[in-house]
Amino acid sequence: MRSPIRLRRSRSRLALTAALTGLLLTLPAPSALAGTGPDAPEIPMRGSAYMGVGVLAHDGAGDDSDAPLGTDTPLTATRATQTEGVDVSSHQRDVDWPTLWDSSTKWAYTKASEGTYYTNPYFKQQYDGAYDVGMVRGAYHFATPDTTGGATQADYFVDHGGAWTKDGRTLPGVLDIEWNPYGDACYGKSKSGMVTWIRDFLNRYKDRTGRDAVIYTATSWWTDCTGDYAGFGKTNPLWVARYASAPGTLPSGWSSYTMWQYTSTGKTVGDHDRFNGALEELRDFAGA
Repeated sequence: MRSPIRLRRSRSRLALTAALTGLLLTLPAPSALAGTGPDAPEIPMRGSAYMGVGVLAHDGAGDDSDAPLGTDTPLTATRATQTEGVDVSSHQRDVDWPTLWDSSTKWAYTKASEGTYYTNPYFKQQYDGAYDVGMVRGAYHFATPDTTGGATQADYFVDHGGAWTKDGRTLPGVLDIEWNPYGDACYGKSKSGMVTWIRDFLNRYKDRTGRDAVIYTATSWWTDCTGDYAGFGKTNPLWVARYASAPGTLPSGWSSYTMWQYTSTGKTVGDHDRFNGALEELRDFAGA
């Protein structure tokens, strides 16, 4: 005959087993869990983001967005008063700067950093290489507001290539704030929280460098994730992203754009851009 103590232990084990079995039956199958099913999008590795990573996926492209320079598109009339540029990251590795220069590309931005955990291993070849062939050059930071604060990321950017020099050939740093390739589009922040994060970044960058950073974004993302906040237009130049024959509607607060990323399928380097002015105006902007 079992003792009362052993009987109670056996009953407890049976009760625990039944409870665990019931819990497992209520859980979804592994393929139903977010990010684990066969059709779930693959989340890229942290650090792999680049300027415009979500523009084509979210906003699409116009019919003539990949037209080569010089073709008869609605952009042709403005090309004489706009200056061609490119933006690059580690995806391009060592860039053929002489070829770009010979094709009338006069300025370039290089990804310097992301969050507080990544720096571009090709930064020196890209950043210095553009300068060495005669281009006006600058650096950009891919923001990850879900990892660390805005001021902290601005410090990281400045300390890893994003500083500004008044030499007439160095452009102010860029805050690349756009769709999150690693998760929630707005990085889990409310609209007011996102505005606060951006403001913290911009204020720290200005304190560190004396220049107002450029904001790179797409109007659709800005509307969704900041509530179309209009408070930065008077101080921070806009770099708008839209792969089409025109920049389209700009985010609130800006009546014009300084730069426009108009395609991801350009020659030599995919991402091509235009500065909204002639080369001398670009140099004036760099040395302001």
